[in-house]
Amino acid sequence: MKISVIIPVYNEEKTVKQTISEIQKVNLDKEIIVVDDKSEDLTYHIVEEMKYSNIVLVKQKVHRGKGAAIREALRYVTGDIVIIQDADLEYNPADYPELIDPILKNRAEVVYGSRFKGKIKGMRSANLLANKILTLITNLLFGIHITDEATCYKIFRAEVIKKIPLKCSGFEFCPEITAKIAKRKIKIIEVPISYRGRTIAEGKKVKWIDGFIAVYTLVKYRFMD
Repeated sequence: MKISVIIPVYNEEKTVKQTISEIQKVNLDKEIIVVDDKSEDLTYHIVEEMKYSNIVLVKQKVHRGKGAAIREALRYVTGDIVIIQDADLEYNPADYPELIDPILKNRAEVVYGSRFKGKIKGMRSANLLANKILTLITNLLFGIHITDEATCYKIFRAEVIKKIPLKCSGFEFCPEITAKIAKRKIKIIEVPISYRGRTIAEGKKVKWIDGFIAVYTLVKYRFMD
């Protein structure tokens, strides 16, 4: 099966090249779809200069957010399996084979990489608590049992995610897609992953307000579609 790796990227000139290089090391048939969300640094040019034939590079005309970049990337997907990948080196592409294994074995249509079932380094206590609360709210609202709602590593059969009517623009992609998957009674299988958190000084972009937006999004899509 062919893997489509979606990388929504904004101002990641320090890490985007290494992220893509690490993905290329994974021995899978793959395409890499990078959507630059109108970065203000050299991110777009760095990716443009990487001479890999399997990279599709798209540039947003205006800065719209992570969710909008993912929705744009889905238009270019030609693979059978979609993987969402951040460009900040917090998540390790070496985990791909284990992440796609349940789909390859027809055990799942959706797989989440769980940081809390795997190995975590550098996650601040406030972020850990916020992640636990968001996951608890998700489980209570939708009657599911997952351990990491906000993980970046969300993997889908391509036909599944393409059928989900996404409306997100920012970081609310995670709660929106989780809510809509759960409402469709599509089982989410979790696989342990490794995670190394970065600091705000290193470029981490998620803010406290995003936690409130995530809760609002979960509640909204519990009753809407």
